[in-house]
Amino acid sequence: MSRITSAALAVTSALALVAGTAAAAVAAPAPGPAAEAKVAPVDWKPCNPDPSQPDPKIYDCAVYQVPLDYDHPNGETTGIAMMRRRASDPAKRIGSLFLNPGGPGGSGYLWATTARFGKDVQDRFDLVGFDPRGVARSNPLKCFTTDEEAAAVNDRMVGVPVTRAEIAQTIDATEDYSDACSRNAGPLIEHMSTINVVRDLDRMRRAVGDSKLNFAGFSYGTLIGATYAGMYPDKVRALIVDGNVDPNLRMHNGVEYDRQRAAGFEVALAEFLKRCQAAGAPRCAFGDGDTRAKFDAARDHLRTNPVTLPDGTQVTLSNFTSQVANALYSQARQAPIAKSLQALHQVINAQAAPAAAAQGLAAAPAAVDPAVVEDAKALAAPVPNALREALPETPYSADDSYYGVNCQDKPYPSNPWTLANLAKPWEKESPTFGRYQAFDGPTCASWPAPARDAERFTGPWNRKTATPVMVIGNLYDPATNYGFSQRMQRQLGNAVLVSVDVVEHCAVGRSTELGKLVTDYLLNQKAPAPGQLLKPDTEAFPPIA
Repeated sequence: MSRITSAALAVTSALALVAGTAAAAVAAPAPGPAAEAKVAPVDWKPCNPDPSQPDPKIYDCAVYQVPLDYDHPNGETTGIAMMRRRASDPAKRIGSLFLNPGGPGGSGYLWATTARFGKDVQDRFDLVGFDPRGVARSNPLKCFTTDEEAAAVNDRMVGVPVTRAEIAQTIDATEDYSDACSRNAGPLIEHMSTINVVRDLDRMRRAVGDSKLNFAGFSYGTLIGATYAGMYPDKVRALIVDGNVDPNLRMHNGVEYDRQRAAGFEVALAEFLKRCQAAGAPRCAFGDGDTRAKFDAARDHLRTNPVTLPDGTQVTLSNFTSQVANALYSQARQAPIAKSLQALHQVINAQAAPAAAAQGLAAAPAAVDPAVVEDAKALAAPVPNALREALPETPYSADDSYYGVNCQDKPYPSNPWTLANLAKPWEKESPTFGRYQAFDGPTCASWPAPARDAERFTGPWNRKTATPVMVIGNLYDPATNYGFSQRMQRQLGNAVLVSVDVVEHCAVGRSTELGKLVTDYLLNQKAPAPGQLLKPDTEAFPPIA
């Protein structure tokens, strides 16, 4: 391990916090030290997370009822689906470790089976995964009644709309989406903000019999963790936040938060291309030549000319951008995406060759290898919704919790064209992801339960916990840039930042060095020394044996 150098910190210089944000909602009052109200215990039942495999006899499941509206705690309830992996050494059990994978809208139910935490943690803790309210198995928020009805709206949305017609079509579709939510989602749509998830989490903490919370939150889950620390600082035993949001910015200015997310994706992309070129071909298939110039040429070509492959499949700017973004989330996807990028580069050049040959500028083109075409096809596929599980045998198999949470948490203008008009200037700052990120917000402009009407926790985030919060940030995290993790550490009242030198989203389970620090923290409440810079266990482009 090493200390973070000034050069490493410089990757976030373009991501500095912009002064001035939207008006804050009133912060929810944190509870005092009064005695806790008792809640019903969780009624666990044995279950098997994978019925195709022998029952390991270590898992239990439950649906725990919590108030739908905490202003009316004795009124209607909603169920939270929970799974636990019982501690392997019950005699030395410390308590429960609650887990959230992010999203928002990510299903955490099966995270009870996660291998991100080592044997020592599994011996001493019950691992508890849960689907937050409105997600997957927990009374999923549903804006449509059938998959066909959803497709009729969603298929009209262009992920990276460029022309005026594409933009208008996309905005019309987002408004129809919001109208469907208004008709079909029911009262839960008004109670999806993070403050409610945190209240649910505190109820579950009491319901499993823990006097204090042990929690690991990833990505959006870091907002859950930070909010818990802000609301219940005296109830924190150990809290890990990995791949962090900037809580203050996210809850006060959704537009600026999204702009800085786009810049973070650009930083991660630049580092991916740099490391690919340094590795060279064949370790990185795209590493032959100037990776930056090749990438930019392909992206700019797609902006006006979708590439039609020999079998009729089209690579569009939208799918290209989402596939590249998806690959930056995980080192394991980066060698495959490099292979696809090289294939697309070859196809574009081959398709341009006939015109050049006709003008005497190049030799007649050779046919493109079918294997190359197959590699390029990966860039044509839509990216599935990450961390979300489609439950079988339902007329509408998805849920709409992503916007259900985001639109209640993040303040946006009420006119979707205000956001659409930001796409062009954002694209100048962030050529690959500026327009892509600008069109994540218009749905919230017309959302039937927007942030301006919701009860939200907007800080302060600086209340001190007895044990420092363990903040983990990757230097080149695409989705939650490293500057967000730095700000999370500063905003919390008592926190230590550990950094990992990797292009990836979140780090726990990816570094043996980090795993040792995590284990010591959870078991012994020993905060890591500040300023550590760790390495992952693997490289995206390892040497070829």
